[in-house]
Amino acid sequence: MTIAAPEPLGGLDYPRTLGDFNAFFPNERACLDYLARLRWPGGFLCPVCGGTRAWRMSKGRNLRCAACRTDVSVTAGTIFADTRLPLASWFAAAWYASSQKPGVSALGLKRVLGLGSYETAWALLHKLRRAMVRPGRELLGEELEADESYLGGPRTGKRGRGALGKQIVAVAAEVLPRAAIGRIRVARIPDCSEETLTAFVSAVAAPGSVVYTDHWSGYSGLSAAGFRHWPTNISASGDPAHVTMPRVHRVASLLKRWLLGTHQGGVKPGQLDRYLEEFVFRFNRRTSRHRGLVFYRLLQQAVQVEPVPFSRLIAPRS
Repeated sequence: MTIAAPEPLGGLDYPRTLGDFNAFFPNERACLDYLARLRWPGGFLCPVCGGTRAWRMSKGRNLRCAACRTDVSVTAGTIFADTRLPLASWFAAAWYASSQKPGVSALGLKRVLGLGSYETAWALLHKLRRAMVRPGRELLGEELEADESYLGGPRTGKRGRGALGKQIVAVAAEVLPRAAIGRIRVARIPDCSEETLTAFVSAVAAPGSVVYTDHWSGYSGLSAAGFRHWPTNISASGDPAHVTMPRVHRVASLLKRWLLGTHQGGVKPGQLDRYLEEFVFRFNRRTSRHRGLVFYRLLQQAVQVEPVPFSRLIAPRS
């Protein structure tokens, strides 16, 4: 039988307030100790010999195994690997990004932390965004709404499916009573074909879930894919789309408002995926008891994500 890990406690496992944060991380050593606890929650484990005892080297970010004398870097294999920034700057960025409910832009982070360049702040935020997708996260379940929305492009011209110059994003939202929204997933998709939309729903929803959609033919493959599909012909129903499927339309509206508000609409198409992942991370943790818990989850996931060089950060994603 698997025993669930205990829930982290505010004030003990993570800071609840800015005062707590300053007390938790007064120097670089405290930041490194915190990362080590997150990386090895059950205690140090040498990747070479399996030893459980180690001591800190006088310089750098290494621990030395007491059994085989192998030096093990606390930050190797994480988003902090080979960084020249102090861990204190990383922690401050993670705290500021997670404690501000709408998030923070790269320019805002540069000003708050006094970073040397906009590029440094931009890269730092993008690496943190990579940690906002938890490996092996659970699928959405039971009942959900699914739809597409369109971002960017010219303000005039054709709207909806077939609009030119816009990025298409698929949205799925769990259905809770009284039009409440559970967890969500949002992803950029190349088109609204049956193959693409079926693949999106299959990637985010548990098999057998009830999926509510409009009557678009792109969703016609959901039943064959193992879902209980409930399409609604919105034009024939007499109700507008935001009434028939209120959750996905509310999520799409909040996404557009967030991109325009926090990021001033300056998100390039090649980088859009990372911003969508950040939006999902924030939305799914909107009811956290403490913003510090969001900070804790972000760092907890950061030690599980492999490092990515700057050249790959700036490369557009296909």
